[in-house]
Amino acid sequence: MRKIILINLIFSVSVIAQNNLKYAETIKKSELEKHILILTSDSLEGRETGKPGQKKAANYIANHFEKIGIPPSVTTTNKYTKRKETSYFQKFRVKSNRHLCKCDDCDVDFVRDLLGVKRWIEGENVLGYIEGSDLKEEIIAITAHYDHLGKHDTLIFPGADDNGSGTAATLEIARAFMLAKKEGNGPRRSILIMPVSGEEKGLLGSKYYTKKPIFPLENTVANLNIDMIGRIDDWHKDGNYVYLIGSDMLSQELHDISEEVNNKYTNLELDYTFNQEDDPNRYYYRSDHYNFAKNKIPVIFYFNGVHEDYHKMTDTIEKIDFEKTKKITQLIFLTAWDLANRDERPKLN
Repeated sequence: MRKIILINLIFSVSVIAQNNLKYAETIKKSELEKHILILTSDSLEGRETGKPGQKKAANYIANHFEKIGIPPSVTTTNKYTKRKETSYFQKFRVKSNRHLCKCDDCDVDFVRDLLGVKRWIEGENVLGYIEGSDLKEEIIAITAHYDHLGKHDTLIFPGADDNGSGTAATLEIARAFMLAKKEGNGPRRSILIMPVSGEEKGLLGSKYYTKKPIFPLENTVANLNIDMIGRIDDWHKDGNYVYLIGSDMLSQELHDISEEVNNKYTNLELDYTFNQEDDPNRYYYRSDHYNFAKNKIPVIFYFNGVHEDYHKMTDTIEKIDFEKTKKITQLIFLTAWDLANRDERPKLN
């Protein structure tokens, strides 16, 4: 009997491993383009955290989760009725004095520094929790910030690459995992797809989540963070690359898994140029993975590098390389699939 159970377990794990490419191939350029088109539309006004455009983006993401069959997982108590309610939103309200403005004569930063002024910012992280099977208590967290710079007067900063591209990737990864689950091939570990807001104002959403996690941080196996994967920087001739940052800083095993997955399936150039804690650009500290890394959770940050349209009104959808975006999204999905289905979680260094 034990031998039969062992054979069935081995067969089940083998089938799960073989299905990864099937579901990776469901990630489509047309779907990525659809998401970025909506996220960068004028009606979302640049998605500045706390502004109506960011709320519209949050609702769009939540509606996508509902449409593909992910149930809400955030439980709160209604302060009026005292009843428990579930939603997709982890709401936060924090103080910040960070102001991002690209006009030449803006003096807001000077005034705030002089007076020490901080203001309340209200944002939402949007959680899509896909429950696993035999290892469901452990979680792979996949993040991307969906906020951007908003608008100044009538000038809108659309943020197609930063970070419409990463947000669209998370939505497609969520869809691929849900397709697998509906067909009986869901992950062993749970998957948390979490687009966050407040990144442009100081990594506020991810900081709030790691201080008040919905799911225990000690059960979070790894964080795969996606921030700008749709463009080609000045140092590469084509889009067949991605910068990886942080993959070996807390877990050499995570780095090795990432390399193995890429070598087996996607064959992207994995560029580690910025993968140092003392890199002068400080990219390791500048996106949402860092709040997970501070809590000893192994991370990988996927990034295409900056370009001439970074934080400008010209970061628009027609400049996105959708083939590149699709291929990196598939790499991240396949890496998450491996992490979700292997027997042991990656060991810390």
